[in-house]
This record gives sequence, structure tokens and C-alpha cells, in this order.
Amino acid sequence: MSYDLIVIGSGPGGYSAAVRAGQFGLKTAIIEKSPKLGGTCLHVGCIPTKALLHTAEVWDYFVHPGDQGVACDNPRLDYPAVLNRKNGIVSKHAKGIDFLMKKNKVDVIKGYATLKGGGRVEVQSDAGVQTLEAKNIIIATGSEARMIPGLQADPERILTNIEILDMPAVPKTLAVIGAGAVGVEFASIFNRFGTKVIVMEMLPRLVPVEDEEVSKELERVFKKQGIRCETGAKAENIQRTATGVTLTLTLANGKQEVVEAEKLLVAVGRKPITDKIGLENTRVETDRGFIKVNGHQETAEPGVYAIGDVVAGTPQLAHVATAEGMIAVAHIAGKATTPINRNRIPGATYTEPGIGSVGMTEAQAKAKGYDVKVGKFPFMGNSKATILGHHDGFVKVVSDAKYGEILGVHIIGPHAYELIAEAVTAMESESTVETMMNTIHAHPTLYEAVGEAFNAVYGLQINA
Repeated sequence: MSYDLIVIGSGPGGYSAAVRAGQFGLKTAIIEKSPKLGGTCLHVGCIPTKALLHTAEVWDYFVHPGDQGVACDNPRLDYPAVLNRKNGIVSKHAKGIDFLMKKNKVDVIKGYATLKGGGRVEVQSDAGVQTLEAKNIIIATGSEARMIPGLQADPERILTNIEILDMPAVPKTLAVIGAGAVGVEFASIFNRFGTKVIVMEMLPRLVPVEDEEVSKELERVFKKQGIRCETGAKAENIQRTATGVTLTLTLANGKQEVVEAEKLLVAVGRKPITDKIGLENTRVETDRGFIKVNGHQETAEPGVYAIGDVVAGTPQLAHVATAEGMIAVAHIAGKATTPINRNRIPGATYTEPGIGSVGMTEAQAKAKGYDVKVGKFPFMGNSKATILGHHDGFVKVVSDAKYGEILGVHIIGPHAYELIAEAVTAMESESTVETMMNTIHAHPTLYEAVGEAFNAVYGLQINA
């Protein structure tokens, strides 16, 4: 069988690319090795994690009902029901992707794909082996959790993002190695569910890709919530025990202690799935397993593109994969494309408080030689935050003093991952600080804090 396009992998990037290709009238097939479409994001990543985070937020209101003037005695967390809700959400959206494939006339082929060169793809499945041909191929095979050397994940003790989502009960204690988005989100979930949590990070701060002030604020709030945070720390000698896991933790001050926990979550990053997909049969170039591409997402092999977590130089985020898929398919269809702008990619972390960011941090802007002018507004001065009872955090605008160019926006606070959208739009449209100062923000809303932060660049904020 011959196609205009074969997409390998059905995560957000892969299935979105297939849909767009169908919309453009390209004869398209998508190959997926797992039983269901959707990839890591839908099944063991973004969606189930955020479902649990939402439940944790709702549960928090029941644990502290008096703050809302609601009488609620002895609330009970039905964790099996929580898991059923999470699984139901995943199942619903997996069926939605099946529908999208049929709607856009995309052939779904189940099996493991291997590139054979010359536009050929071999697919192995329970039904046997078949070889497909395509004018163009998009590699969207995604990533998997990195594991500490010498350790192996299991459902009972040592967990990755996969195993932790299917724990049958809330653990009494949880140790987390790694304070990136995955580590801090699960820490936030289970702390609110009543677990005693410790987060350990080798780097000097939590969420190390964020602005330093955001990292400091998250650690301050986490500690206030009862989460133990140890940065500049190293976990070693990890051992399974009859009741859980033990490890030796070397603290930032050099002291050592033994940490015991019922469960250990390893969240030390993700690696691209590129080592067994037949790249050696092509001219595709890699860097530490990541695939090198140009601005159209083309690899060094003619007709072969790569998108998402396998790509070198862009962050491993679902929305980046989708954007890259749109670029690749547009180029294949002969339409105009705009390459990914690394400085316009929003980051979102769904802790409590949430984090949203785009562009350069203050330190990065200064390192690039900008005359930096910063505006900062605390949620303490926002009336909607008062209504919600979530005052922690702030909005921080990093700008160029000379022209008022918006270099970056960093938010930590209620629904920060939603509020960052305004900043992304402002930067994409090349709005200035003055433009955003003159933009009317509805009252009472959380995004008023964003407007106040732009005013704060010139010391003109009203409510702080």
C-alpha cells in the first residue's frame, strides 16, 4: 500500500498531523504500537495527571470547608472512584481520536514501525509483517521516562509516571526524585490527598527551567503546605524493602540521612524513543538520540520529518509536538509555514499554586545583554484571588527598557497555566508593555493581575 504520508506514533503531535493531512486531502496512514491511540500524553501523561490534580483541588475544598463557609464533617476520599473518573476521561478522549481518524479518512495501522529507507516502513504486528510505502514520513514516536542506572520500575515500590497513575490506594509516604514538572505535580497531588511527601532535586532549585523567583515561591509554598523540599541534594543507595524503599540522601550541606518511603517516584526526565525505529537505514542525523531537523521539521533524509519529544532543540511538551506537526504537514502539502519560535513556547505546570511561563527569564535576558526592566504584581492584591482563597504567587513581566519589548512573562499563582495565554498572544503579536497597559482587563478576574504586572514595569500598578 502506498500513501502520501505515513505518521509513526499517535500522540498529540502524531494524531494532529494526521488530521491536518486528511484536511489537506493527503492519503494518510498512522501507525501505533499500543492498543489505543493517544500516546503518552493521553494515557499516562498530561490528561490522567491533570484529572488527578483537579480531584486534588476539589478534595482540598472538602478538607478545609470552613474557609468557604460550608459545613462538611468527616469527608472521605474514595480513591478507586478517583481512578475510575481518571480512566473514564482517558477512554473518552481515546475514542475521540478514533473518531477523528475516521472523519478525516486516515488509515489506522496497529503494529511496530521500522524505517527501511527509500520511503518504506515495515510494520510488525500479531497479524504478521507488512511493508508500506509513502512519499513522506513523520516520526512522532515520543519519549519514555528515564530511569536511574541500576534501577527498574515496578508497580509496587519504584514508580515512573506510568505506575504511579495506577496505584490502587493513596500511599502514606512518597519520595520523589526530580523536581521538574512531573515530580512537583505528583508531589502536589498526593500531598493534598494526605501523603507525606519529600521532593529531592540535585540542582539548586525546584522547577529549574523557570525564573528563579518562581522557583523560590514554589518552594516556599510547598514547605508551607507540608511538602519537604531538598534541593542541591543527591539520592543514592536506593533499596527495595519489605514495606517500601530506603535511600541515602546527601543534603546540600553535606550531611547524610536515610530516607524511608512507601513509594519512590523517579522523575528525572524523559528520553526520546528513537533507538529501535530503523534510523540506521536512513540519513537521519541524531544528537544523543534526539533527531536533528530544520525549520520545516525535515530531517537529513529526504521526505522524512520528525516532530515532538524526539526532536533536538525544542522542549518535550505536547503542544510543541502539535505545533511541529502542523508545520511538517503544511510543508508536505506545499503551504506556507512558520518555524517554531523557541521564545514563544508556553510552559505550564499544574501544581498548587500553578505555574505558567513564556520567553526569557530575568537572568537569561540580562545574560543576553538587554537593559532589563521588570514589573511584578502579587496575587495578594487581586480581588478574584481573594474570592478563590488563593493568594500565593505573582505575575512577573521581563521587558526591554529601551523599546518596551516583552521578553518574558512568568506567573505562579491560581490558574497560572491559563493566564499565560495572554502573554503568549502578546509576544506572538509583538505587542509592547505599553500596548498591554492600555488593554482593558475585565473585573474581577485573575487576569487583571497580568495587566497590573505590565503596569508595574513602570511603577504604575494600582492595587499593590
